[in-house]
Amino acid sequence: MYVPETNLSASQILSVFHHDEPFLFLGSAFTTVALVTAAFCLLRRKFDALLVYFALFAFLYGQRLWIQSGLLDILIPQSMFFDKLRSVSDYLVPIPAFLFFSTVGFINRRIKVAGYTLTLIMAGLAIATVVFGPSHSYHMINNVVVIVALVGMIAQSIRNPTADRDFVVIRAGLFVFVALALWDNVAGAFGLRSKIEPYGFVVLLGALGYVAARRTLQRDQQLNQIQKELEVAQRIQLSILPADFPNSANFRVAARYLPMSAVAGDFYDFIVADEKQAGLLIADVSGHGVPAALIASMVKLAATAQRAHASDPAGFLAGMNAVLFGNTQQQFVTAAYVYLDSETRELRYSAAGHPAMLLLRAGQVTEIVENGLILAAFDPVTYCNVTHRLEPGDRLLLYTDGILEATDAKGDFFGSAALCALVQQTGKLSPADAAERIVSVVRQWSPSQEDDLTVMVCDYASD
Repeated sequence: MYVPETNLSASQILSVFHHDEPFLFLGSAFTTVALVTAAFCLLRRKFDALLVYFALFAFLYGQRLWIQSGLLDILIPQSMFFDKLRSVSDYLVPIPAFLFFSTVGFINRRIKVAGYTLTLIMAGLAIATVVFGPSHSYHMINNVVVIVALVGMIAQSIRNPTADRDFVVIRAGLFVFVALALWDNVAGAFGLRSKIEPYGFVVLLGALGYVAARRTLQRDQQLNQIQKELEVAQRIQLSILPADFPNSANFRVAARYLPMSAVAGDFYDFIVADEKQAGLLIADVSGHGVPAALIASMVKLAATAQRAHASDPAGFLAGMNAVLFGNTQQQFVTAAYVYLDSETRELRYSAAGHPAMLLLRAGQVTEIVENGLILAAFDPVTYCNVTHRLEPGDRLLLYTDGILEATDAKGDFFGSAALCALVQQTGKLSPADAAERIVSVVRQWSPSQEDDLTVMVCDYASD
């Protein structure tokens, strides 16, 4: 290793090394702790502000101990760059410390404003040092600001009568660190050599590390508990969806349901399912996640209560609206309901703000539209039926708007034209395979699923 020329003897160099040895060790230890914490954050693959600020604080403090050691004065030739680096390290260390204390909730709103001011001052001093070079006045400003900030935090911690365990641990570590830091500053003012602040930082870093680790573990436990509850909610929601459509000589029905998250606001049901009749309902609750899933459960109850009107889609939807109105916390529902009768060979259809049903007949796709107001927004509401003749080989497609509004990387919607073409392409597949194929193509179009996807396919074949 290259050692620059120096007038110091070997014994003097060894003396400097022995003096700096504990601080070089502590600098290495702090840096190692920072790197391990940063690696842990990367392995978890999610941003954790507490761990990030803790790692930055430990890393900068550890590097400052190395940069400001006397041994580096011997090993590295004096330069303006090295002098700037030493000064800048002083100004940067308090920034992640304040951010950590702010994130953990250790400081109140008033002191938080002062802390952001401190952060701006420190950043300004660092920039000024890089541009204009080190200055004794900069260090004086730094010392005054840091001491005032530490004393302010100590004063606040003393005034807090309802401190929790984390607060008490940080306060104890902060007391030790501030006491030793102030001792070094006071000793320096009287010309005494003292450098015990790093040992106080060991205590403070241990306190901060304990709190960061405990908070992280607590959050992970909470997230695990939430995940378990979501899994239960998912099983419950799947249980309200109907089983497979029963074997029928006239109707073959299949559905494909793909929620955006663990639980969703899409819903479908077979209101009537026998040899001669079929009543198919599909609905989409506004929003996503747990709130939408809860409303979807209400949609299930509202639909079940209207089975007496199963042959009248308009009356069926009006009855659902009456049940839901005022009970959905300003979340609304779109729905479509079709009633199929093999004896009369006709279908009756009505919808409430829902995308049009598609009819595939003889290779051509037709949109069947009869829309009224969305459910749960107004009451009373009147809906109308549209009636069409059923012909053997007809295929009907009900779906939610997540299909149409799926977007690719350019932001383009999948759209109704592409869906109609896809319905034609899958016309010879079974209902189950066609539903699976439609959802698969939409997912390929939009890899980042941003809405629930639900498709229901019904084939009519006369006996």
